[in-house]
Amino acid sequence: MLLHYDEVSSPIGRILFASDGVAVCALDYAGYESRMASLIAHHFGAVEFKRASDPLALKRLLNEYLSGNLQALDMVPVRTNGSTFQESVWKALRTIPAGETWSYGKLARQLNHPQAARAVGHANSLNPVAIIVPCHRVTGASGSLTGYAGGLERKQWLLCHEGALSGDLLTQRAVA
Repeated sequence: MLLHYDEVSSPIGRILFASDGVAVCALDYAGYESRMASLIAHHFGAVEFKRASDPLALKRLLNEYLSGNLQALDMVPVRTNGSTFQESVWKALRTIPAGETWSYGKLARQLNHPQAARAVGHANSLNPVAIIVPCHRVTGASGSLTGYAGGLERKQWLLCHEGALSGDLLTQRAVA
C-alpha cells in the first residue's frame, strides 16, 4: 500500500498526515512519528511512504479549521482500518460537535455499550487520525482532561480553540 504524506505548521506544532489519495489514513504530530508509524503498521500492515502534494487539500482544510472554521474537517474522508468496535467508536467521535466534550461513559452509552467506557477509552487511544476523528473531545467522567496521545497541552489548546474550554480551564462544558 502506498501512502502519500505531508505536513502543515500549526499553533500546536507540525501536524503530519498520510493519505491513500482517497482518504486520510493517519494524522499525528511531529515528535510522535513512531506512534504514527506503529498505528499505520497495526491498521494497514506494510506500507510505502511517498512525500507528495496533498491530493485531499488537507493542508487548506487544516488551516481553515485552525483559523476558526470548526466544521472545515467534518467531511474529510478517513480510512482507519480498525476492528468493528474501534470503527464504531471513531465514527461516534465524529458526531461530537465542536465546542462540546463527552465523557467516555456518554460515548459508550451512545454506542449502546453502557458498561464499555474503558473499552471506548482504549479504542480512543488507538485513533490513527487525530483532530479529524476528534478524540480530543472526550474527557473523564468529571470533565477532567484525561490522556491524549498528542499531549494534554494540545488537547487543552484544541478544546479552547473549539470553545469547549475557557482559556483558564475553569469553565468546562462537559456533557456527562
